[in-house]
Amino acid sequence: MISSRINEMTSFIVMDVLEKAQEMERSGANIIHLEVGEPDFDTPECIKEAASKALKDNYTHYTHSLGLIELREAICEYYFDTYNVTITPDQVVITSGTSPAILLIFSALLEPGDQVIISDPHYACYPNFIKFLQGEPVAIPVYEKDGFQYRPETIKKKITNRTRSIFINSPSNPTGNLLSESRMREISEFSPYIVSDEIYHGLVYEGKEHSIFEFTDNAFVLNGFSKLYAMTGLRLGYLIAPKPFIRPIQKIQQNFFICANAMIQVAGIAALKHAGNDILRMKKIYNDRRKLMIRRLKKMGFGITVEPTGAFYVFANAKHILKNSYKLAFDILEKALVGVTPGIDFGKNGEGYLRFSYANSLENIAEGMNRLESYLNQP
Repeated sequence: MISSRINEMTSFIVMDVLEKAQEMERSGANIIHLEVGEPDFDTPECIKEAASKALKDNYTHYTHSLGLIELREAICEYYFDTYNVTITPDQVVITSGTSPAILLIFSALLEPGDQVIISDPHYACYPNFIKFLQGEPVAIPVYEKDGFQYRPETIKKKITNRTRSIFINSPSNPTGNLLSESRMREISEFSPYIVSDEIYHGLVYEGKEHSIFEFTDNAFVLNGFSKLYAMTGLRLGYLIAPKPFIRPIQKIQQNFFICANAMIQVAGIAALKHAGNDILRMKKIYNDRRKLMIRRLKKMGFGITVEPTGAFYVFANAKHILKNSYKLAFDILEKALVGVTPGIDFGKNGEGYLRFSYANSLENIAEGMNRLESYLNQP
C-alpha cells in the first residue's frame, strides 16, 4: 500500500506541461519552451574544465559530509564580497542541489504540526517539502499590485505558537520580483527562523537583491549553482545555517546522502572564482529577453502591474482570457505549440496567471510571442 504522504503529494505541473510538450515533439511538433526554469546557456568553460581536471585528478571519492573545505571557504568569501556579511565554513553544508538542502533544513527544524509561513503564489514544491516532513504550510496571499511582495503586517497576524519559520524567496519563482530591503528588514525582526531561498541571487537586472544575513543571524539560507552558473544537471547547492543546527543537519546528510559529488564541488570553486565574466554576459542576454517578453505580453493585454526585475520569469495576469490557468496552459500548448506554466501550480492565489520563462533564445521568445498573439487573435 502506498503511503498517505505520497498519495497526498501534488504533481509538479510544469513537469506535466514539459512532458506533454516532449510527447508532442516526438510526434513531429515544433514546441517553443517557455515553461521550464532552466538556463539554456551551456555551462561556462572554466567550470567544465575544472570538473574535467578534477576527474583526472581522481576526485572520485567521498568528501567530508559537510563538503570540501575549499568550497565552503569560497562560499564564505562570496557572501562577504557580495553582501558584506561574515559567515564561517562550519556554517555551510554542500548538497547535491538546493532541493536536498530544503529537505535537510526542514528535517532539522520541524516537529509534527509545526507551521511554516509561505507566500501564495510560491515555488510549487515548497508545500510538499513541508508536508512530507509533517509540517503545516501556512499560505499568505501576495498580490500583483504589490509586486507579489509579502506585507509584513499580514505575516505578523499569522504567527502562532506553532510557527517555526517564515519562508522567503527573492528574487522569486514564479514572479521574478524582489522583496524590498525595508520589507525584508521588517520580516527579519519576527521571532521565528527565516528560511531564505537565494537561488536566483545574481540574476537581478534592476535594483539589488539582499541576503537575509544582512539583517539577522536567526536564519537559514538556501543557494546553489544551477541557475546563476547554468549548472542544473551538475546538481550542486548549499545551505548556510546557525551553528547549533549544523551537527544535526550533518547527521542527516551522513545517513541519507553521505556527501555531494566530489568533482562537481571542485567545479563549484571555479564557478565562484573564475566565472564572473560569463555571468555578466549571460545576465545581459537575460535582460534583453526580459524586456522583449514584457513588452510583447503587455501589448497582447496580459496584466503586469509591477515589472519583474529578477530570476528569468514573468508572471502575467491572464484572467481576461480564461480564469482556469491549467486549462489555458494546455490549450496554448496544443493550439499554439508554446509551453507555458499555469499559475495554479504555484498556489491558489496564482490561479488566473501564467508563468513565462525567458530562459530561451531571443529568436525563440519572439516566435513564441508571435504564436501566442495568433492564438489570442483567432476567432
